[in-house]
Amino acid sequence: MDIPRIDQCLDELTFHLYNRPLHPELFNIFSSRQFFQGDYEVNIWMVGCSHVISVFHEKDCLTELICSPEQMLPERGLRRSFPFRGERAYRCRWGKGFSYLLSFQVENMSPNLYLQTHADLVGMAKKRGIMVPFPQLTIGDLMPFSYLDYEAHVQELRVHAFHAFPERHTVIKSQSLFKFRD
Repeated sequence: MDIPRIDQCLDELTFHLYNRPLHPELFNIFSSRQFFQGDYEVNIWMVGCSHVISVFHEKDCLTELICSPEQMLPERGLRRSFPFRGERAYRCRWGKGFSYLLSFQVENMSPNLYLQTHADLVGMAKKRGIMVPFPQLTIGDLMPFSYLDYEAHVQELRVHAFHAFPERHTVIKSQSLFKFRD
């Protein structure tokens, strides 16, 4: 498996939302998880220091991803795309009355705060969720990683994702909420 490119400029990362699934051959998947909860199915792919989440409910699908601009993506089914910078919230409806909410933040930290945040996230990842470390890209004592945790309930899915970039003392944080009944 190839080592991810994490030397990408964080300022160029983009968010994409599709109303369809994306093909796995488009991505270098380092870890994946698939599960069913109530009436919906979820596919989570950790793709380097980013992620792809596809949620299927009845005949509808919604896929969120964060990626660099050189990632080849289809135009068909693209609902929304915007730069992944600063803080932002986005809300939309999908399917038959279902809703989706995303909030994210690109947090640049002081070295000391980053060190503590890095340790806290690694500790949380040891207890639950999906973590993909990249030890071959370690800078000093800190390695880049992606950590994703989720809470699957019958009427909603909550996803918390963290992507750590030690060379920039930056953590990308996102929270997604897929609601199946309003």
